[in-house]
Amino acid sequence: MSITSASRRAGAAALPILRRIGGAFRRPFSSEPDSASSPGYHVAGGPSFMRGAVFWEPGRPLTLEDFRMPRPKAGELLIKTKACGVCHSDLHVLKGELPFSSPCVVGHEITGEVVDHGTHTPAEIINRFPVGSHVVGAFIMPCGNCFYCVKGQEDLCESFFAYNRAKGTLYDGQTRLFLRSNGCAVFTAYGALRHAAEMRAGDSVAVIGVGGVGSSCLQIAKAFGASEVIAVDVLDEKLQNARTLGATHTVNAAKEDAVEKIKEITDGRGVDVAVEALGKALTFSQCAKSVRDGGKAVMIGLAATNVMGEVDITRLVRRQVKIIGSYGARARQDLPQIVKLAESGAFNLKNTISRKCKFEEANSAYEDLDRGKIVGRAVVEIMS
Repeated sequence: MSITSASRRAGAAALPILRRIGGAFRRPFSSEPDSASSPGYHVAGGPSFMRGAVFWEPGRPLTLEDFRMPRPKAGELLIKTKACGVCHSDLHVLKGELPFSSPCVVGHEITGEVVDHGTHTPAEIINRFPVGSHVVGAFIMPCGNCFYCVKGQEDLCESFFAYNRAKGTLYDGQTRLFLRSNGCAVFTAYGALRHAAEMRAGDSVAVIGVGGVGSSCLQIAKAFGASEVIAVDVLDEKLQNARTLGATHTVNAAKEDAVEKIKEITDGRGVDVAVEALGKALTFSQCAKSVRDGGKAVMIGLAATNVMGEVDITRLVRRQVKIIGSYGARARQDLPQIVKLAESGAFNLKNTISRKCKFEEANSAYEDLDRGKIVGRAVVEIMS
């Protein structure tokens, strides 16, 4: 079993923000709680321990470890994690391609259930998230107070990127993970097309790399009214699946020139919006070359450290091509809209999940992801 904690930063504006920790979020941990925080760390009347899949160092398999059950503080919720997506950004960490503090608990695409509230938690939070509520967590957790959050650009939150994410703590500066023995897909796709690309109905869209996040981009593009949705990949199985998710055209880049094919489909111009979802130098170049004059190339794929992409500077300047990086979305304003899309049927979450794995199969799930064997998005089911 894995349980995560969610909290709201005191003084943050308007809506409560879920801060999840535990078996479903990358989080460095301690072997012993400090003296100030050790009392009351067990939830009264509930299990004393939870489990997490721990990353120790590149090349070493994940291990399942027991942790002390955290007790939520004021303004925090305790979330029982039900499932967690298997994402390429975690794979980069496991392979040592992205620096990250370790040991840590991997995973950041979670769904779960509210099981407890911290003492003295404000009534508006308790009423909005009563025990038994089903919730989904965003991997970007804005503070609500910094320069960017105040401007509505929560996906650039200074506190999250410079402090919370890097140090692996909640906003109070503390971790909630203590070893027992010693005491991110729709969200990213929505942000890329809604905010980075500012996509409009009638736009033509190409998605390069149609794995977990890329598959979500296909559905979001269709939901936003794209006139043409072109899926590009090197595996026919993924391209066949892309057709079921809204792709009007598919291109196998292993068999034909992806850029030329995209231009052929769009009468020689290129697409209005191209999204790169792999984080590789080749696909970066393909994305930039695939857009029309004045078009937008949106990069969402994380690359290994120091990977560089090339671009035709003269065309970039003369033909006003826009290359935009996008990382996630804006939790407070975007998550409710994503839920509405799912409820309306415009976005089919069920079709996006191509494989379900047991908690004990987390290692094999990441191995298959690395080998390209997962067509859409794999999910580790932590408990039913």
